[in-house]
Amino acid sequence: MRPNDRKYLDSHEWAKLDGDTVLIGITDYAVQKLSNGNDSDLVYCDLPEAGRSLDAGETFGEIESVKAVSDLNSPVAGEVVEVNSTIEEHLEVLSEDPWNKGWLIRVKPTAKSLDHLMDAEAYEEHVAKEG
Repeated sequence: MRPNDRKYLDSHEWAKLDGDTVLIGITDYAVQKLSNGNDSDLVYCDLPEAGRSLDAGETFGEIESVKAVSDLNSPVAGEVVEVNSTIEEHLEVLSEDPWNKGWLIRVKPTAKSLDHLMDAEAYEEHVAKEG
């Protein structure tokens, strides 16, 4: 089961409240689909600059593997206040720890509620259907 301390988008991003900000990353399922379990298959990640304003559902960057390019979508509206710059140079972190060290951006949200997103159980059902 994926962590139940965060919420999920059907495009495989997660959002976790962290004080007055929201950490955003991609799920282990997204990493697996992009890399087939091979860390070296992830080749590029483009993340936004701090200060950028995002709408919920807006594409904020992309991640690329040798086989696919995937947009990164924001689960919440708000301002990017921090970017995990380590990820752009060390994509293997996403395979090793997508839930903690592998966060992508920190957003100061315009609304504190994540209720519009899937919980872990609903996300598990979503992934099972994609199979």
